[in-house]
Amino acid sequence: MIFSLIVQKLGGYYLLKQKHNNSKVKIIKSVLEFVNKGFLHETNAYLPLNCKIEGPINFIHGTYGVFISGGAKIGKNCTIYQQVTIGSNMLIDSKGLGSPTIGDNCILGAGAKVIGNIKIGNNCRIGANAVVVKDLPDNSVYVLGPPIVRVKQHLENKIYQFSKRGWGYRENGNFVLEDKESKIRALEALN
Repeated sequence: MIFSLIVQKLGGYYLLKQKHNNSKVKIIKSVLEFVNKGFLHETNAYLPLNCKIEGPINFIHGTYGVFISGGAKIGKNCTIYQQVTIGSNMLIDSKGLGSPTIGDNCILGAGAKVIGNIKIGNNCRIGANAVVVKDLPDNSVYVLGPPIVRVKQHLENKIYQFSKRGWGYRENGNFVLEDKESKIRALEALN
């Protein structure tokens, strides 16, 4: 509870993020990182200080369970409800490899998921529990519909991560470095 109070006194997550990113003093940056980690632990959220956010976010029910990928870009005046995921797709063979970009004045309902290298236009509404994996034009409303099942011959379900040693994936509990140059180039192109 203490970290949530500190973040509230600082003006909320967005202002904490701005103060961290604008600070040139290493000790202040470290203290703000510590406060953010405690705040995220208290709210079971993941809101990294390196994601790109153009303006304050309105967290209607707080940040509880909200996950925003570090590579995500979010416009001004967006409203995000609880349990929302704005996540990167790190499956190397996926068409959606990368992170989402969300426009200005968007509303993401409770439990909504926006995944992969997609663009959500300005003034869009995404309904509760909807899963969005394709671009949405400006002024769109996207709600949960009937499920679609696609069967494919082969899927490579390696989730890539970057470590100090390079790009890799987890297999049988171990981190395995990727050795295929074409896959490494595709992953490095994301940055």
